Amino acid sequence: MVHQVLYRALVSTKWLAESVRAGKVGPGLRVLDASWYSPGTREARKEYLERHVPGASFFDIEECRDKASPYEVMLPSEAGFADYVGSLGISNDTHVVVYDGDDLGSFYAPRVWWMFRVFGHRTVSVLNGGFRNWLKEGHPVTSEPSRPEPAIFKATLNRSLLKTYEQVLENLESKRFQLVDSRAQGRYLGTQPEPDAVGLDSGHIRGSVNMPFMNFLTEDGFEKSPEELRAMFEAKKVDLTKPLIATCRKGVTACHIALAAYLCGKPDVAIYDGSWFEWFHRAPPETWVSQGKGGKA
Repeated sequence: MVHQVLYRALVSTKWLAESVRAGKVGPGLRVLDASWYSPGTREARKEYLERHVPGASFFDIEECRDKASPYEVMLPSEAGFADYVGSLGISNDTHVVVYDGDDLGSFYAPRVWWMFRVFGHRTVSVLNGGFRNWLKEGHPVTSEPSRPEPAIFKATLNRSLLKTYEQVLENLESKRFQLVDSRAQGRYLGTQPEPDAVGLDSGHIRGSVNMPFMNFLTEDGFEKSPEELRAMFEAKKVDLTKPLIATCRKGVTACHIALAAYLCGKPDVAIYDGSWFEWFHRAPPETWVSQGKGGKA
């Protein structure tokens, strides 16, 4: 078997700072601030306008999604994604670097990394350590909004990296894919509520394994080493040589599982985009497990 040469999924703050200093941010290198916070906590766009990596554009996850879907953060269409990232000056030849301002070091950035990949764009990286470490290390910031020249981006959906409700339902019987849930353990078990959720109990899809995404990051907000990540998958008896679907609440932190597996040399983890939010509202009750009220133990 010929192994695919993987594009670097992470770039360091030092590398990006040097690229900014050398004036490389432009058509060949675009930086995106993909921050998002729960309503009533922090205001991502306001914080971007106050300070961001020089040359970075704001990637608004609320704009770049399927607004017609009843579910939470579903992928936009190919044309919708192409138009949106094209407006940010990104072409198919651009190296895209994504970060966010979350205190953990990374939260939404892996989702945007996966979005580019699922739409056929290979040259995309996450800023290791995020904006938290960019600031901590004293790298430059600006309040100057980025106004890139629009570019043409052609999006081609890679269906192998995306799973639908019907495919996950079928997988309960066929068991062709391993299913890993990235939410905190209490939400997975159904003993803690889903945050900011009305009419959504916590719990998990039957047969899924729990690997909370926060555990992939160090206390300082950096991605753990491939050796550490491999050991984590092994401890959960997740076989990285076999097919894998990642899920969470709305298809965001599941992308941390895809990123961690990619860093271990596995680039083909699929995301169940609707995740628990869709599953809870659509799936037969016997297909989910919860230790909380109204759930099946």
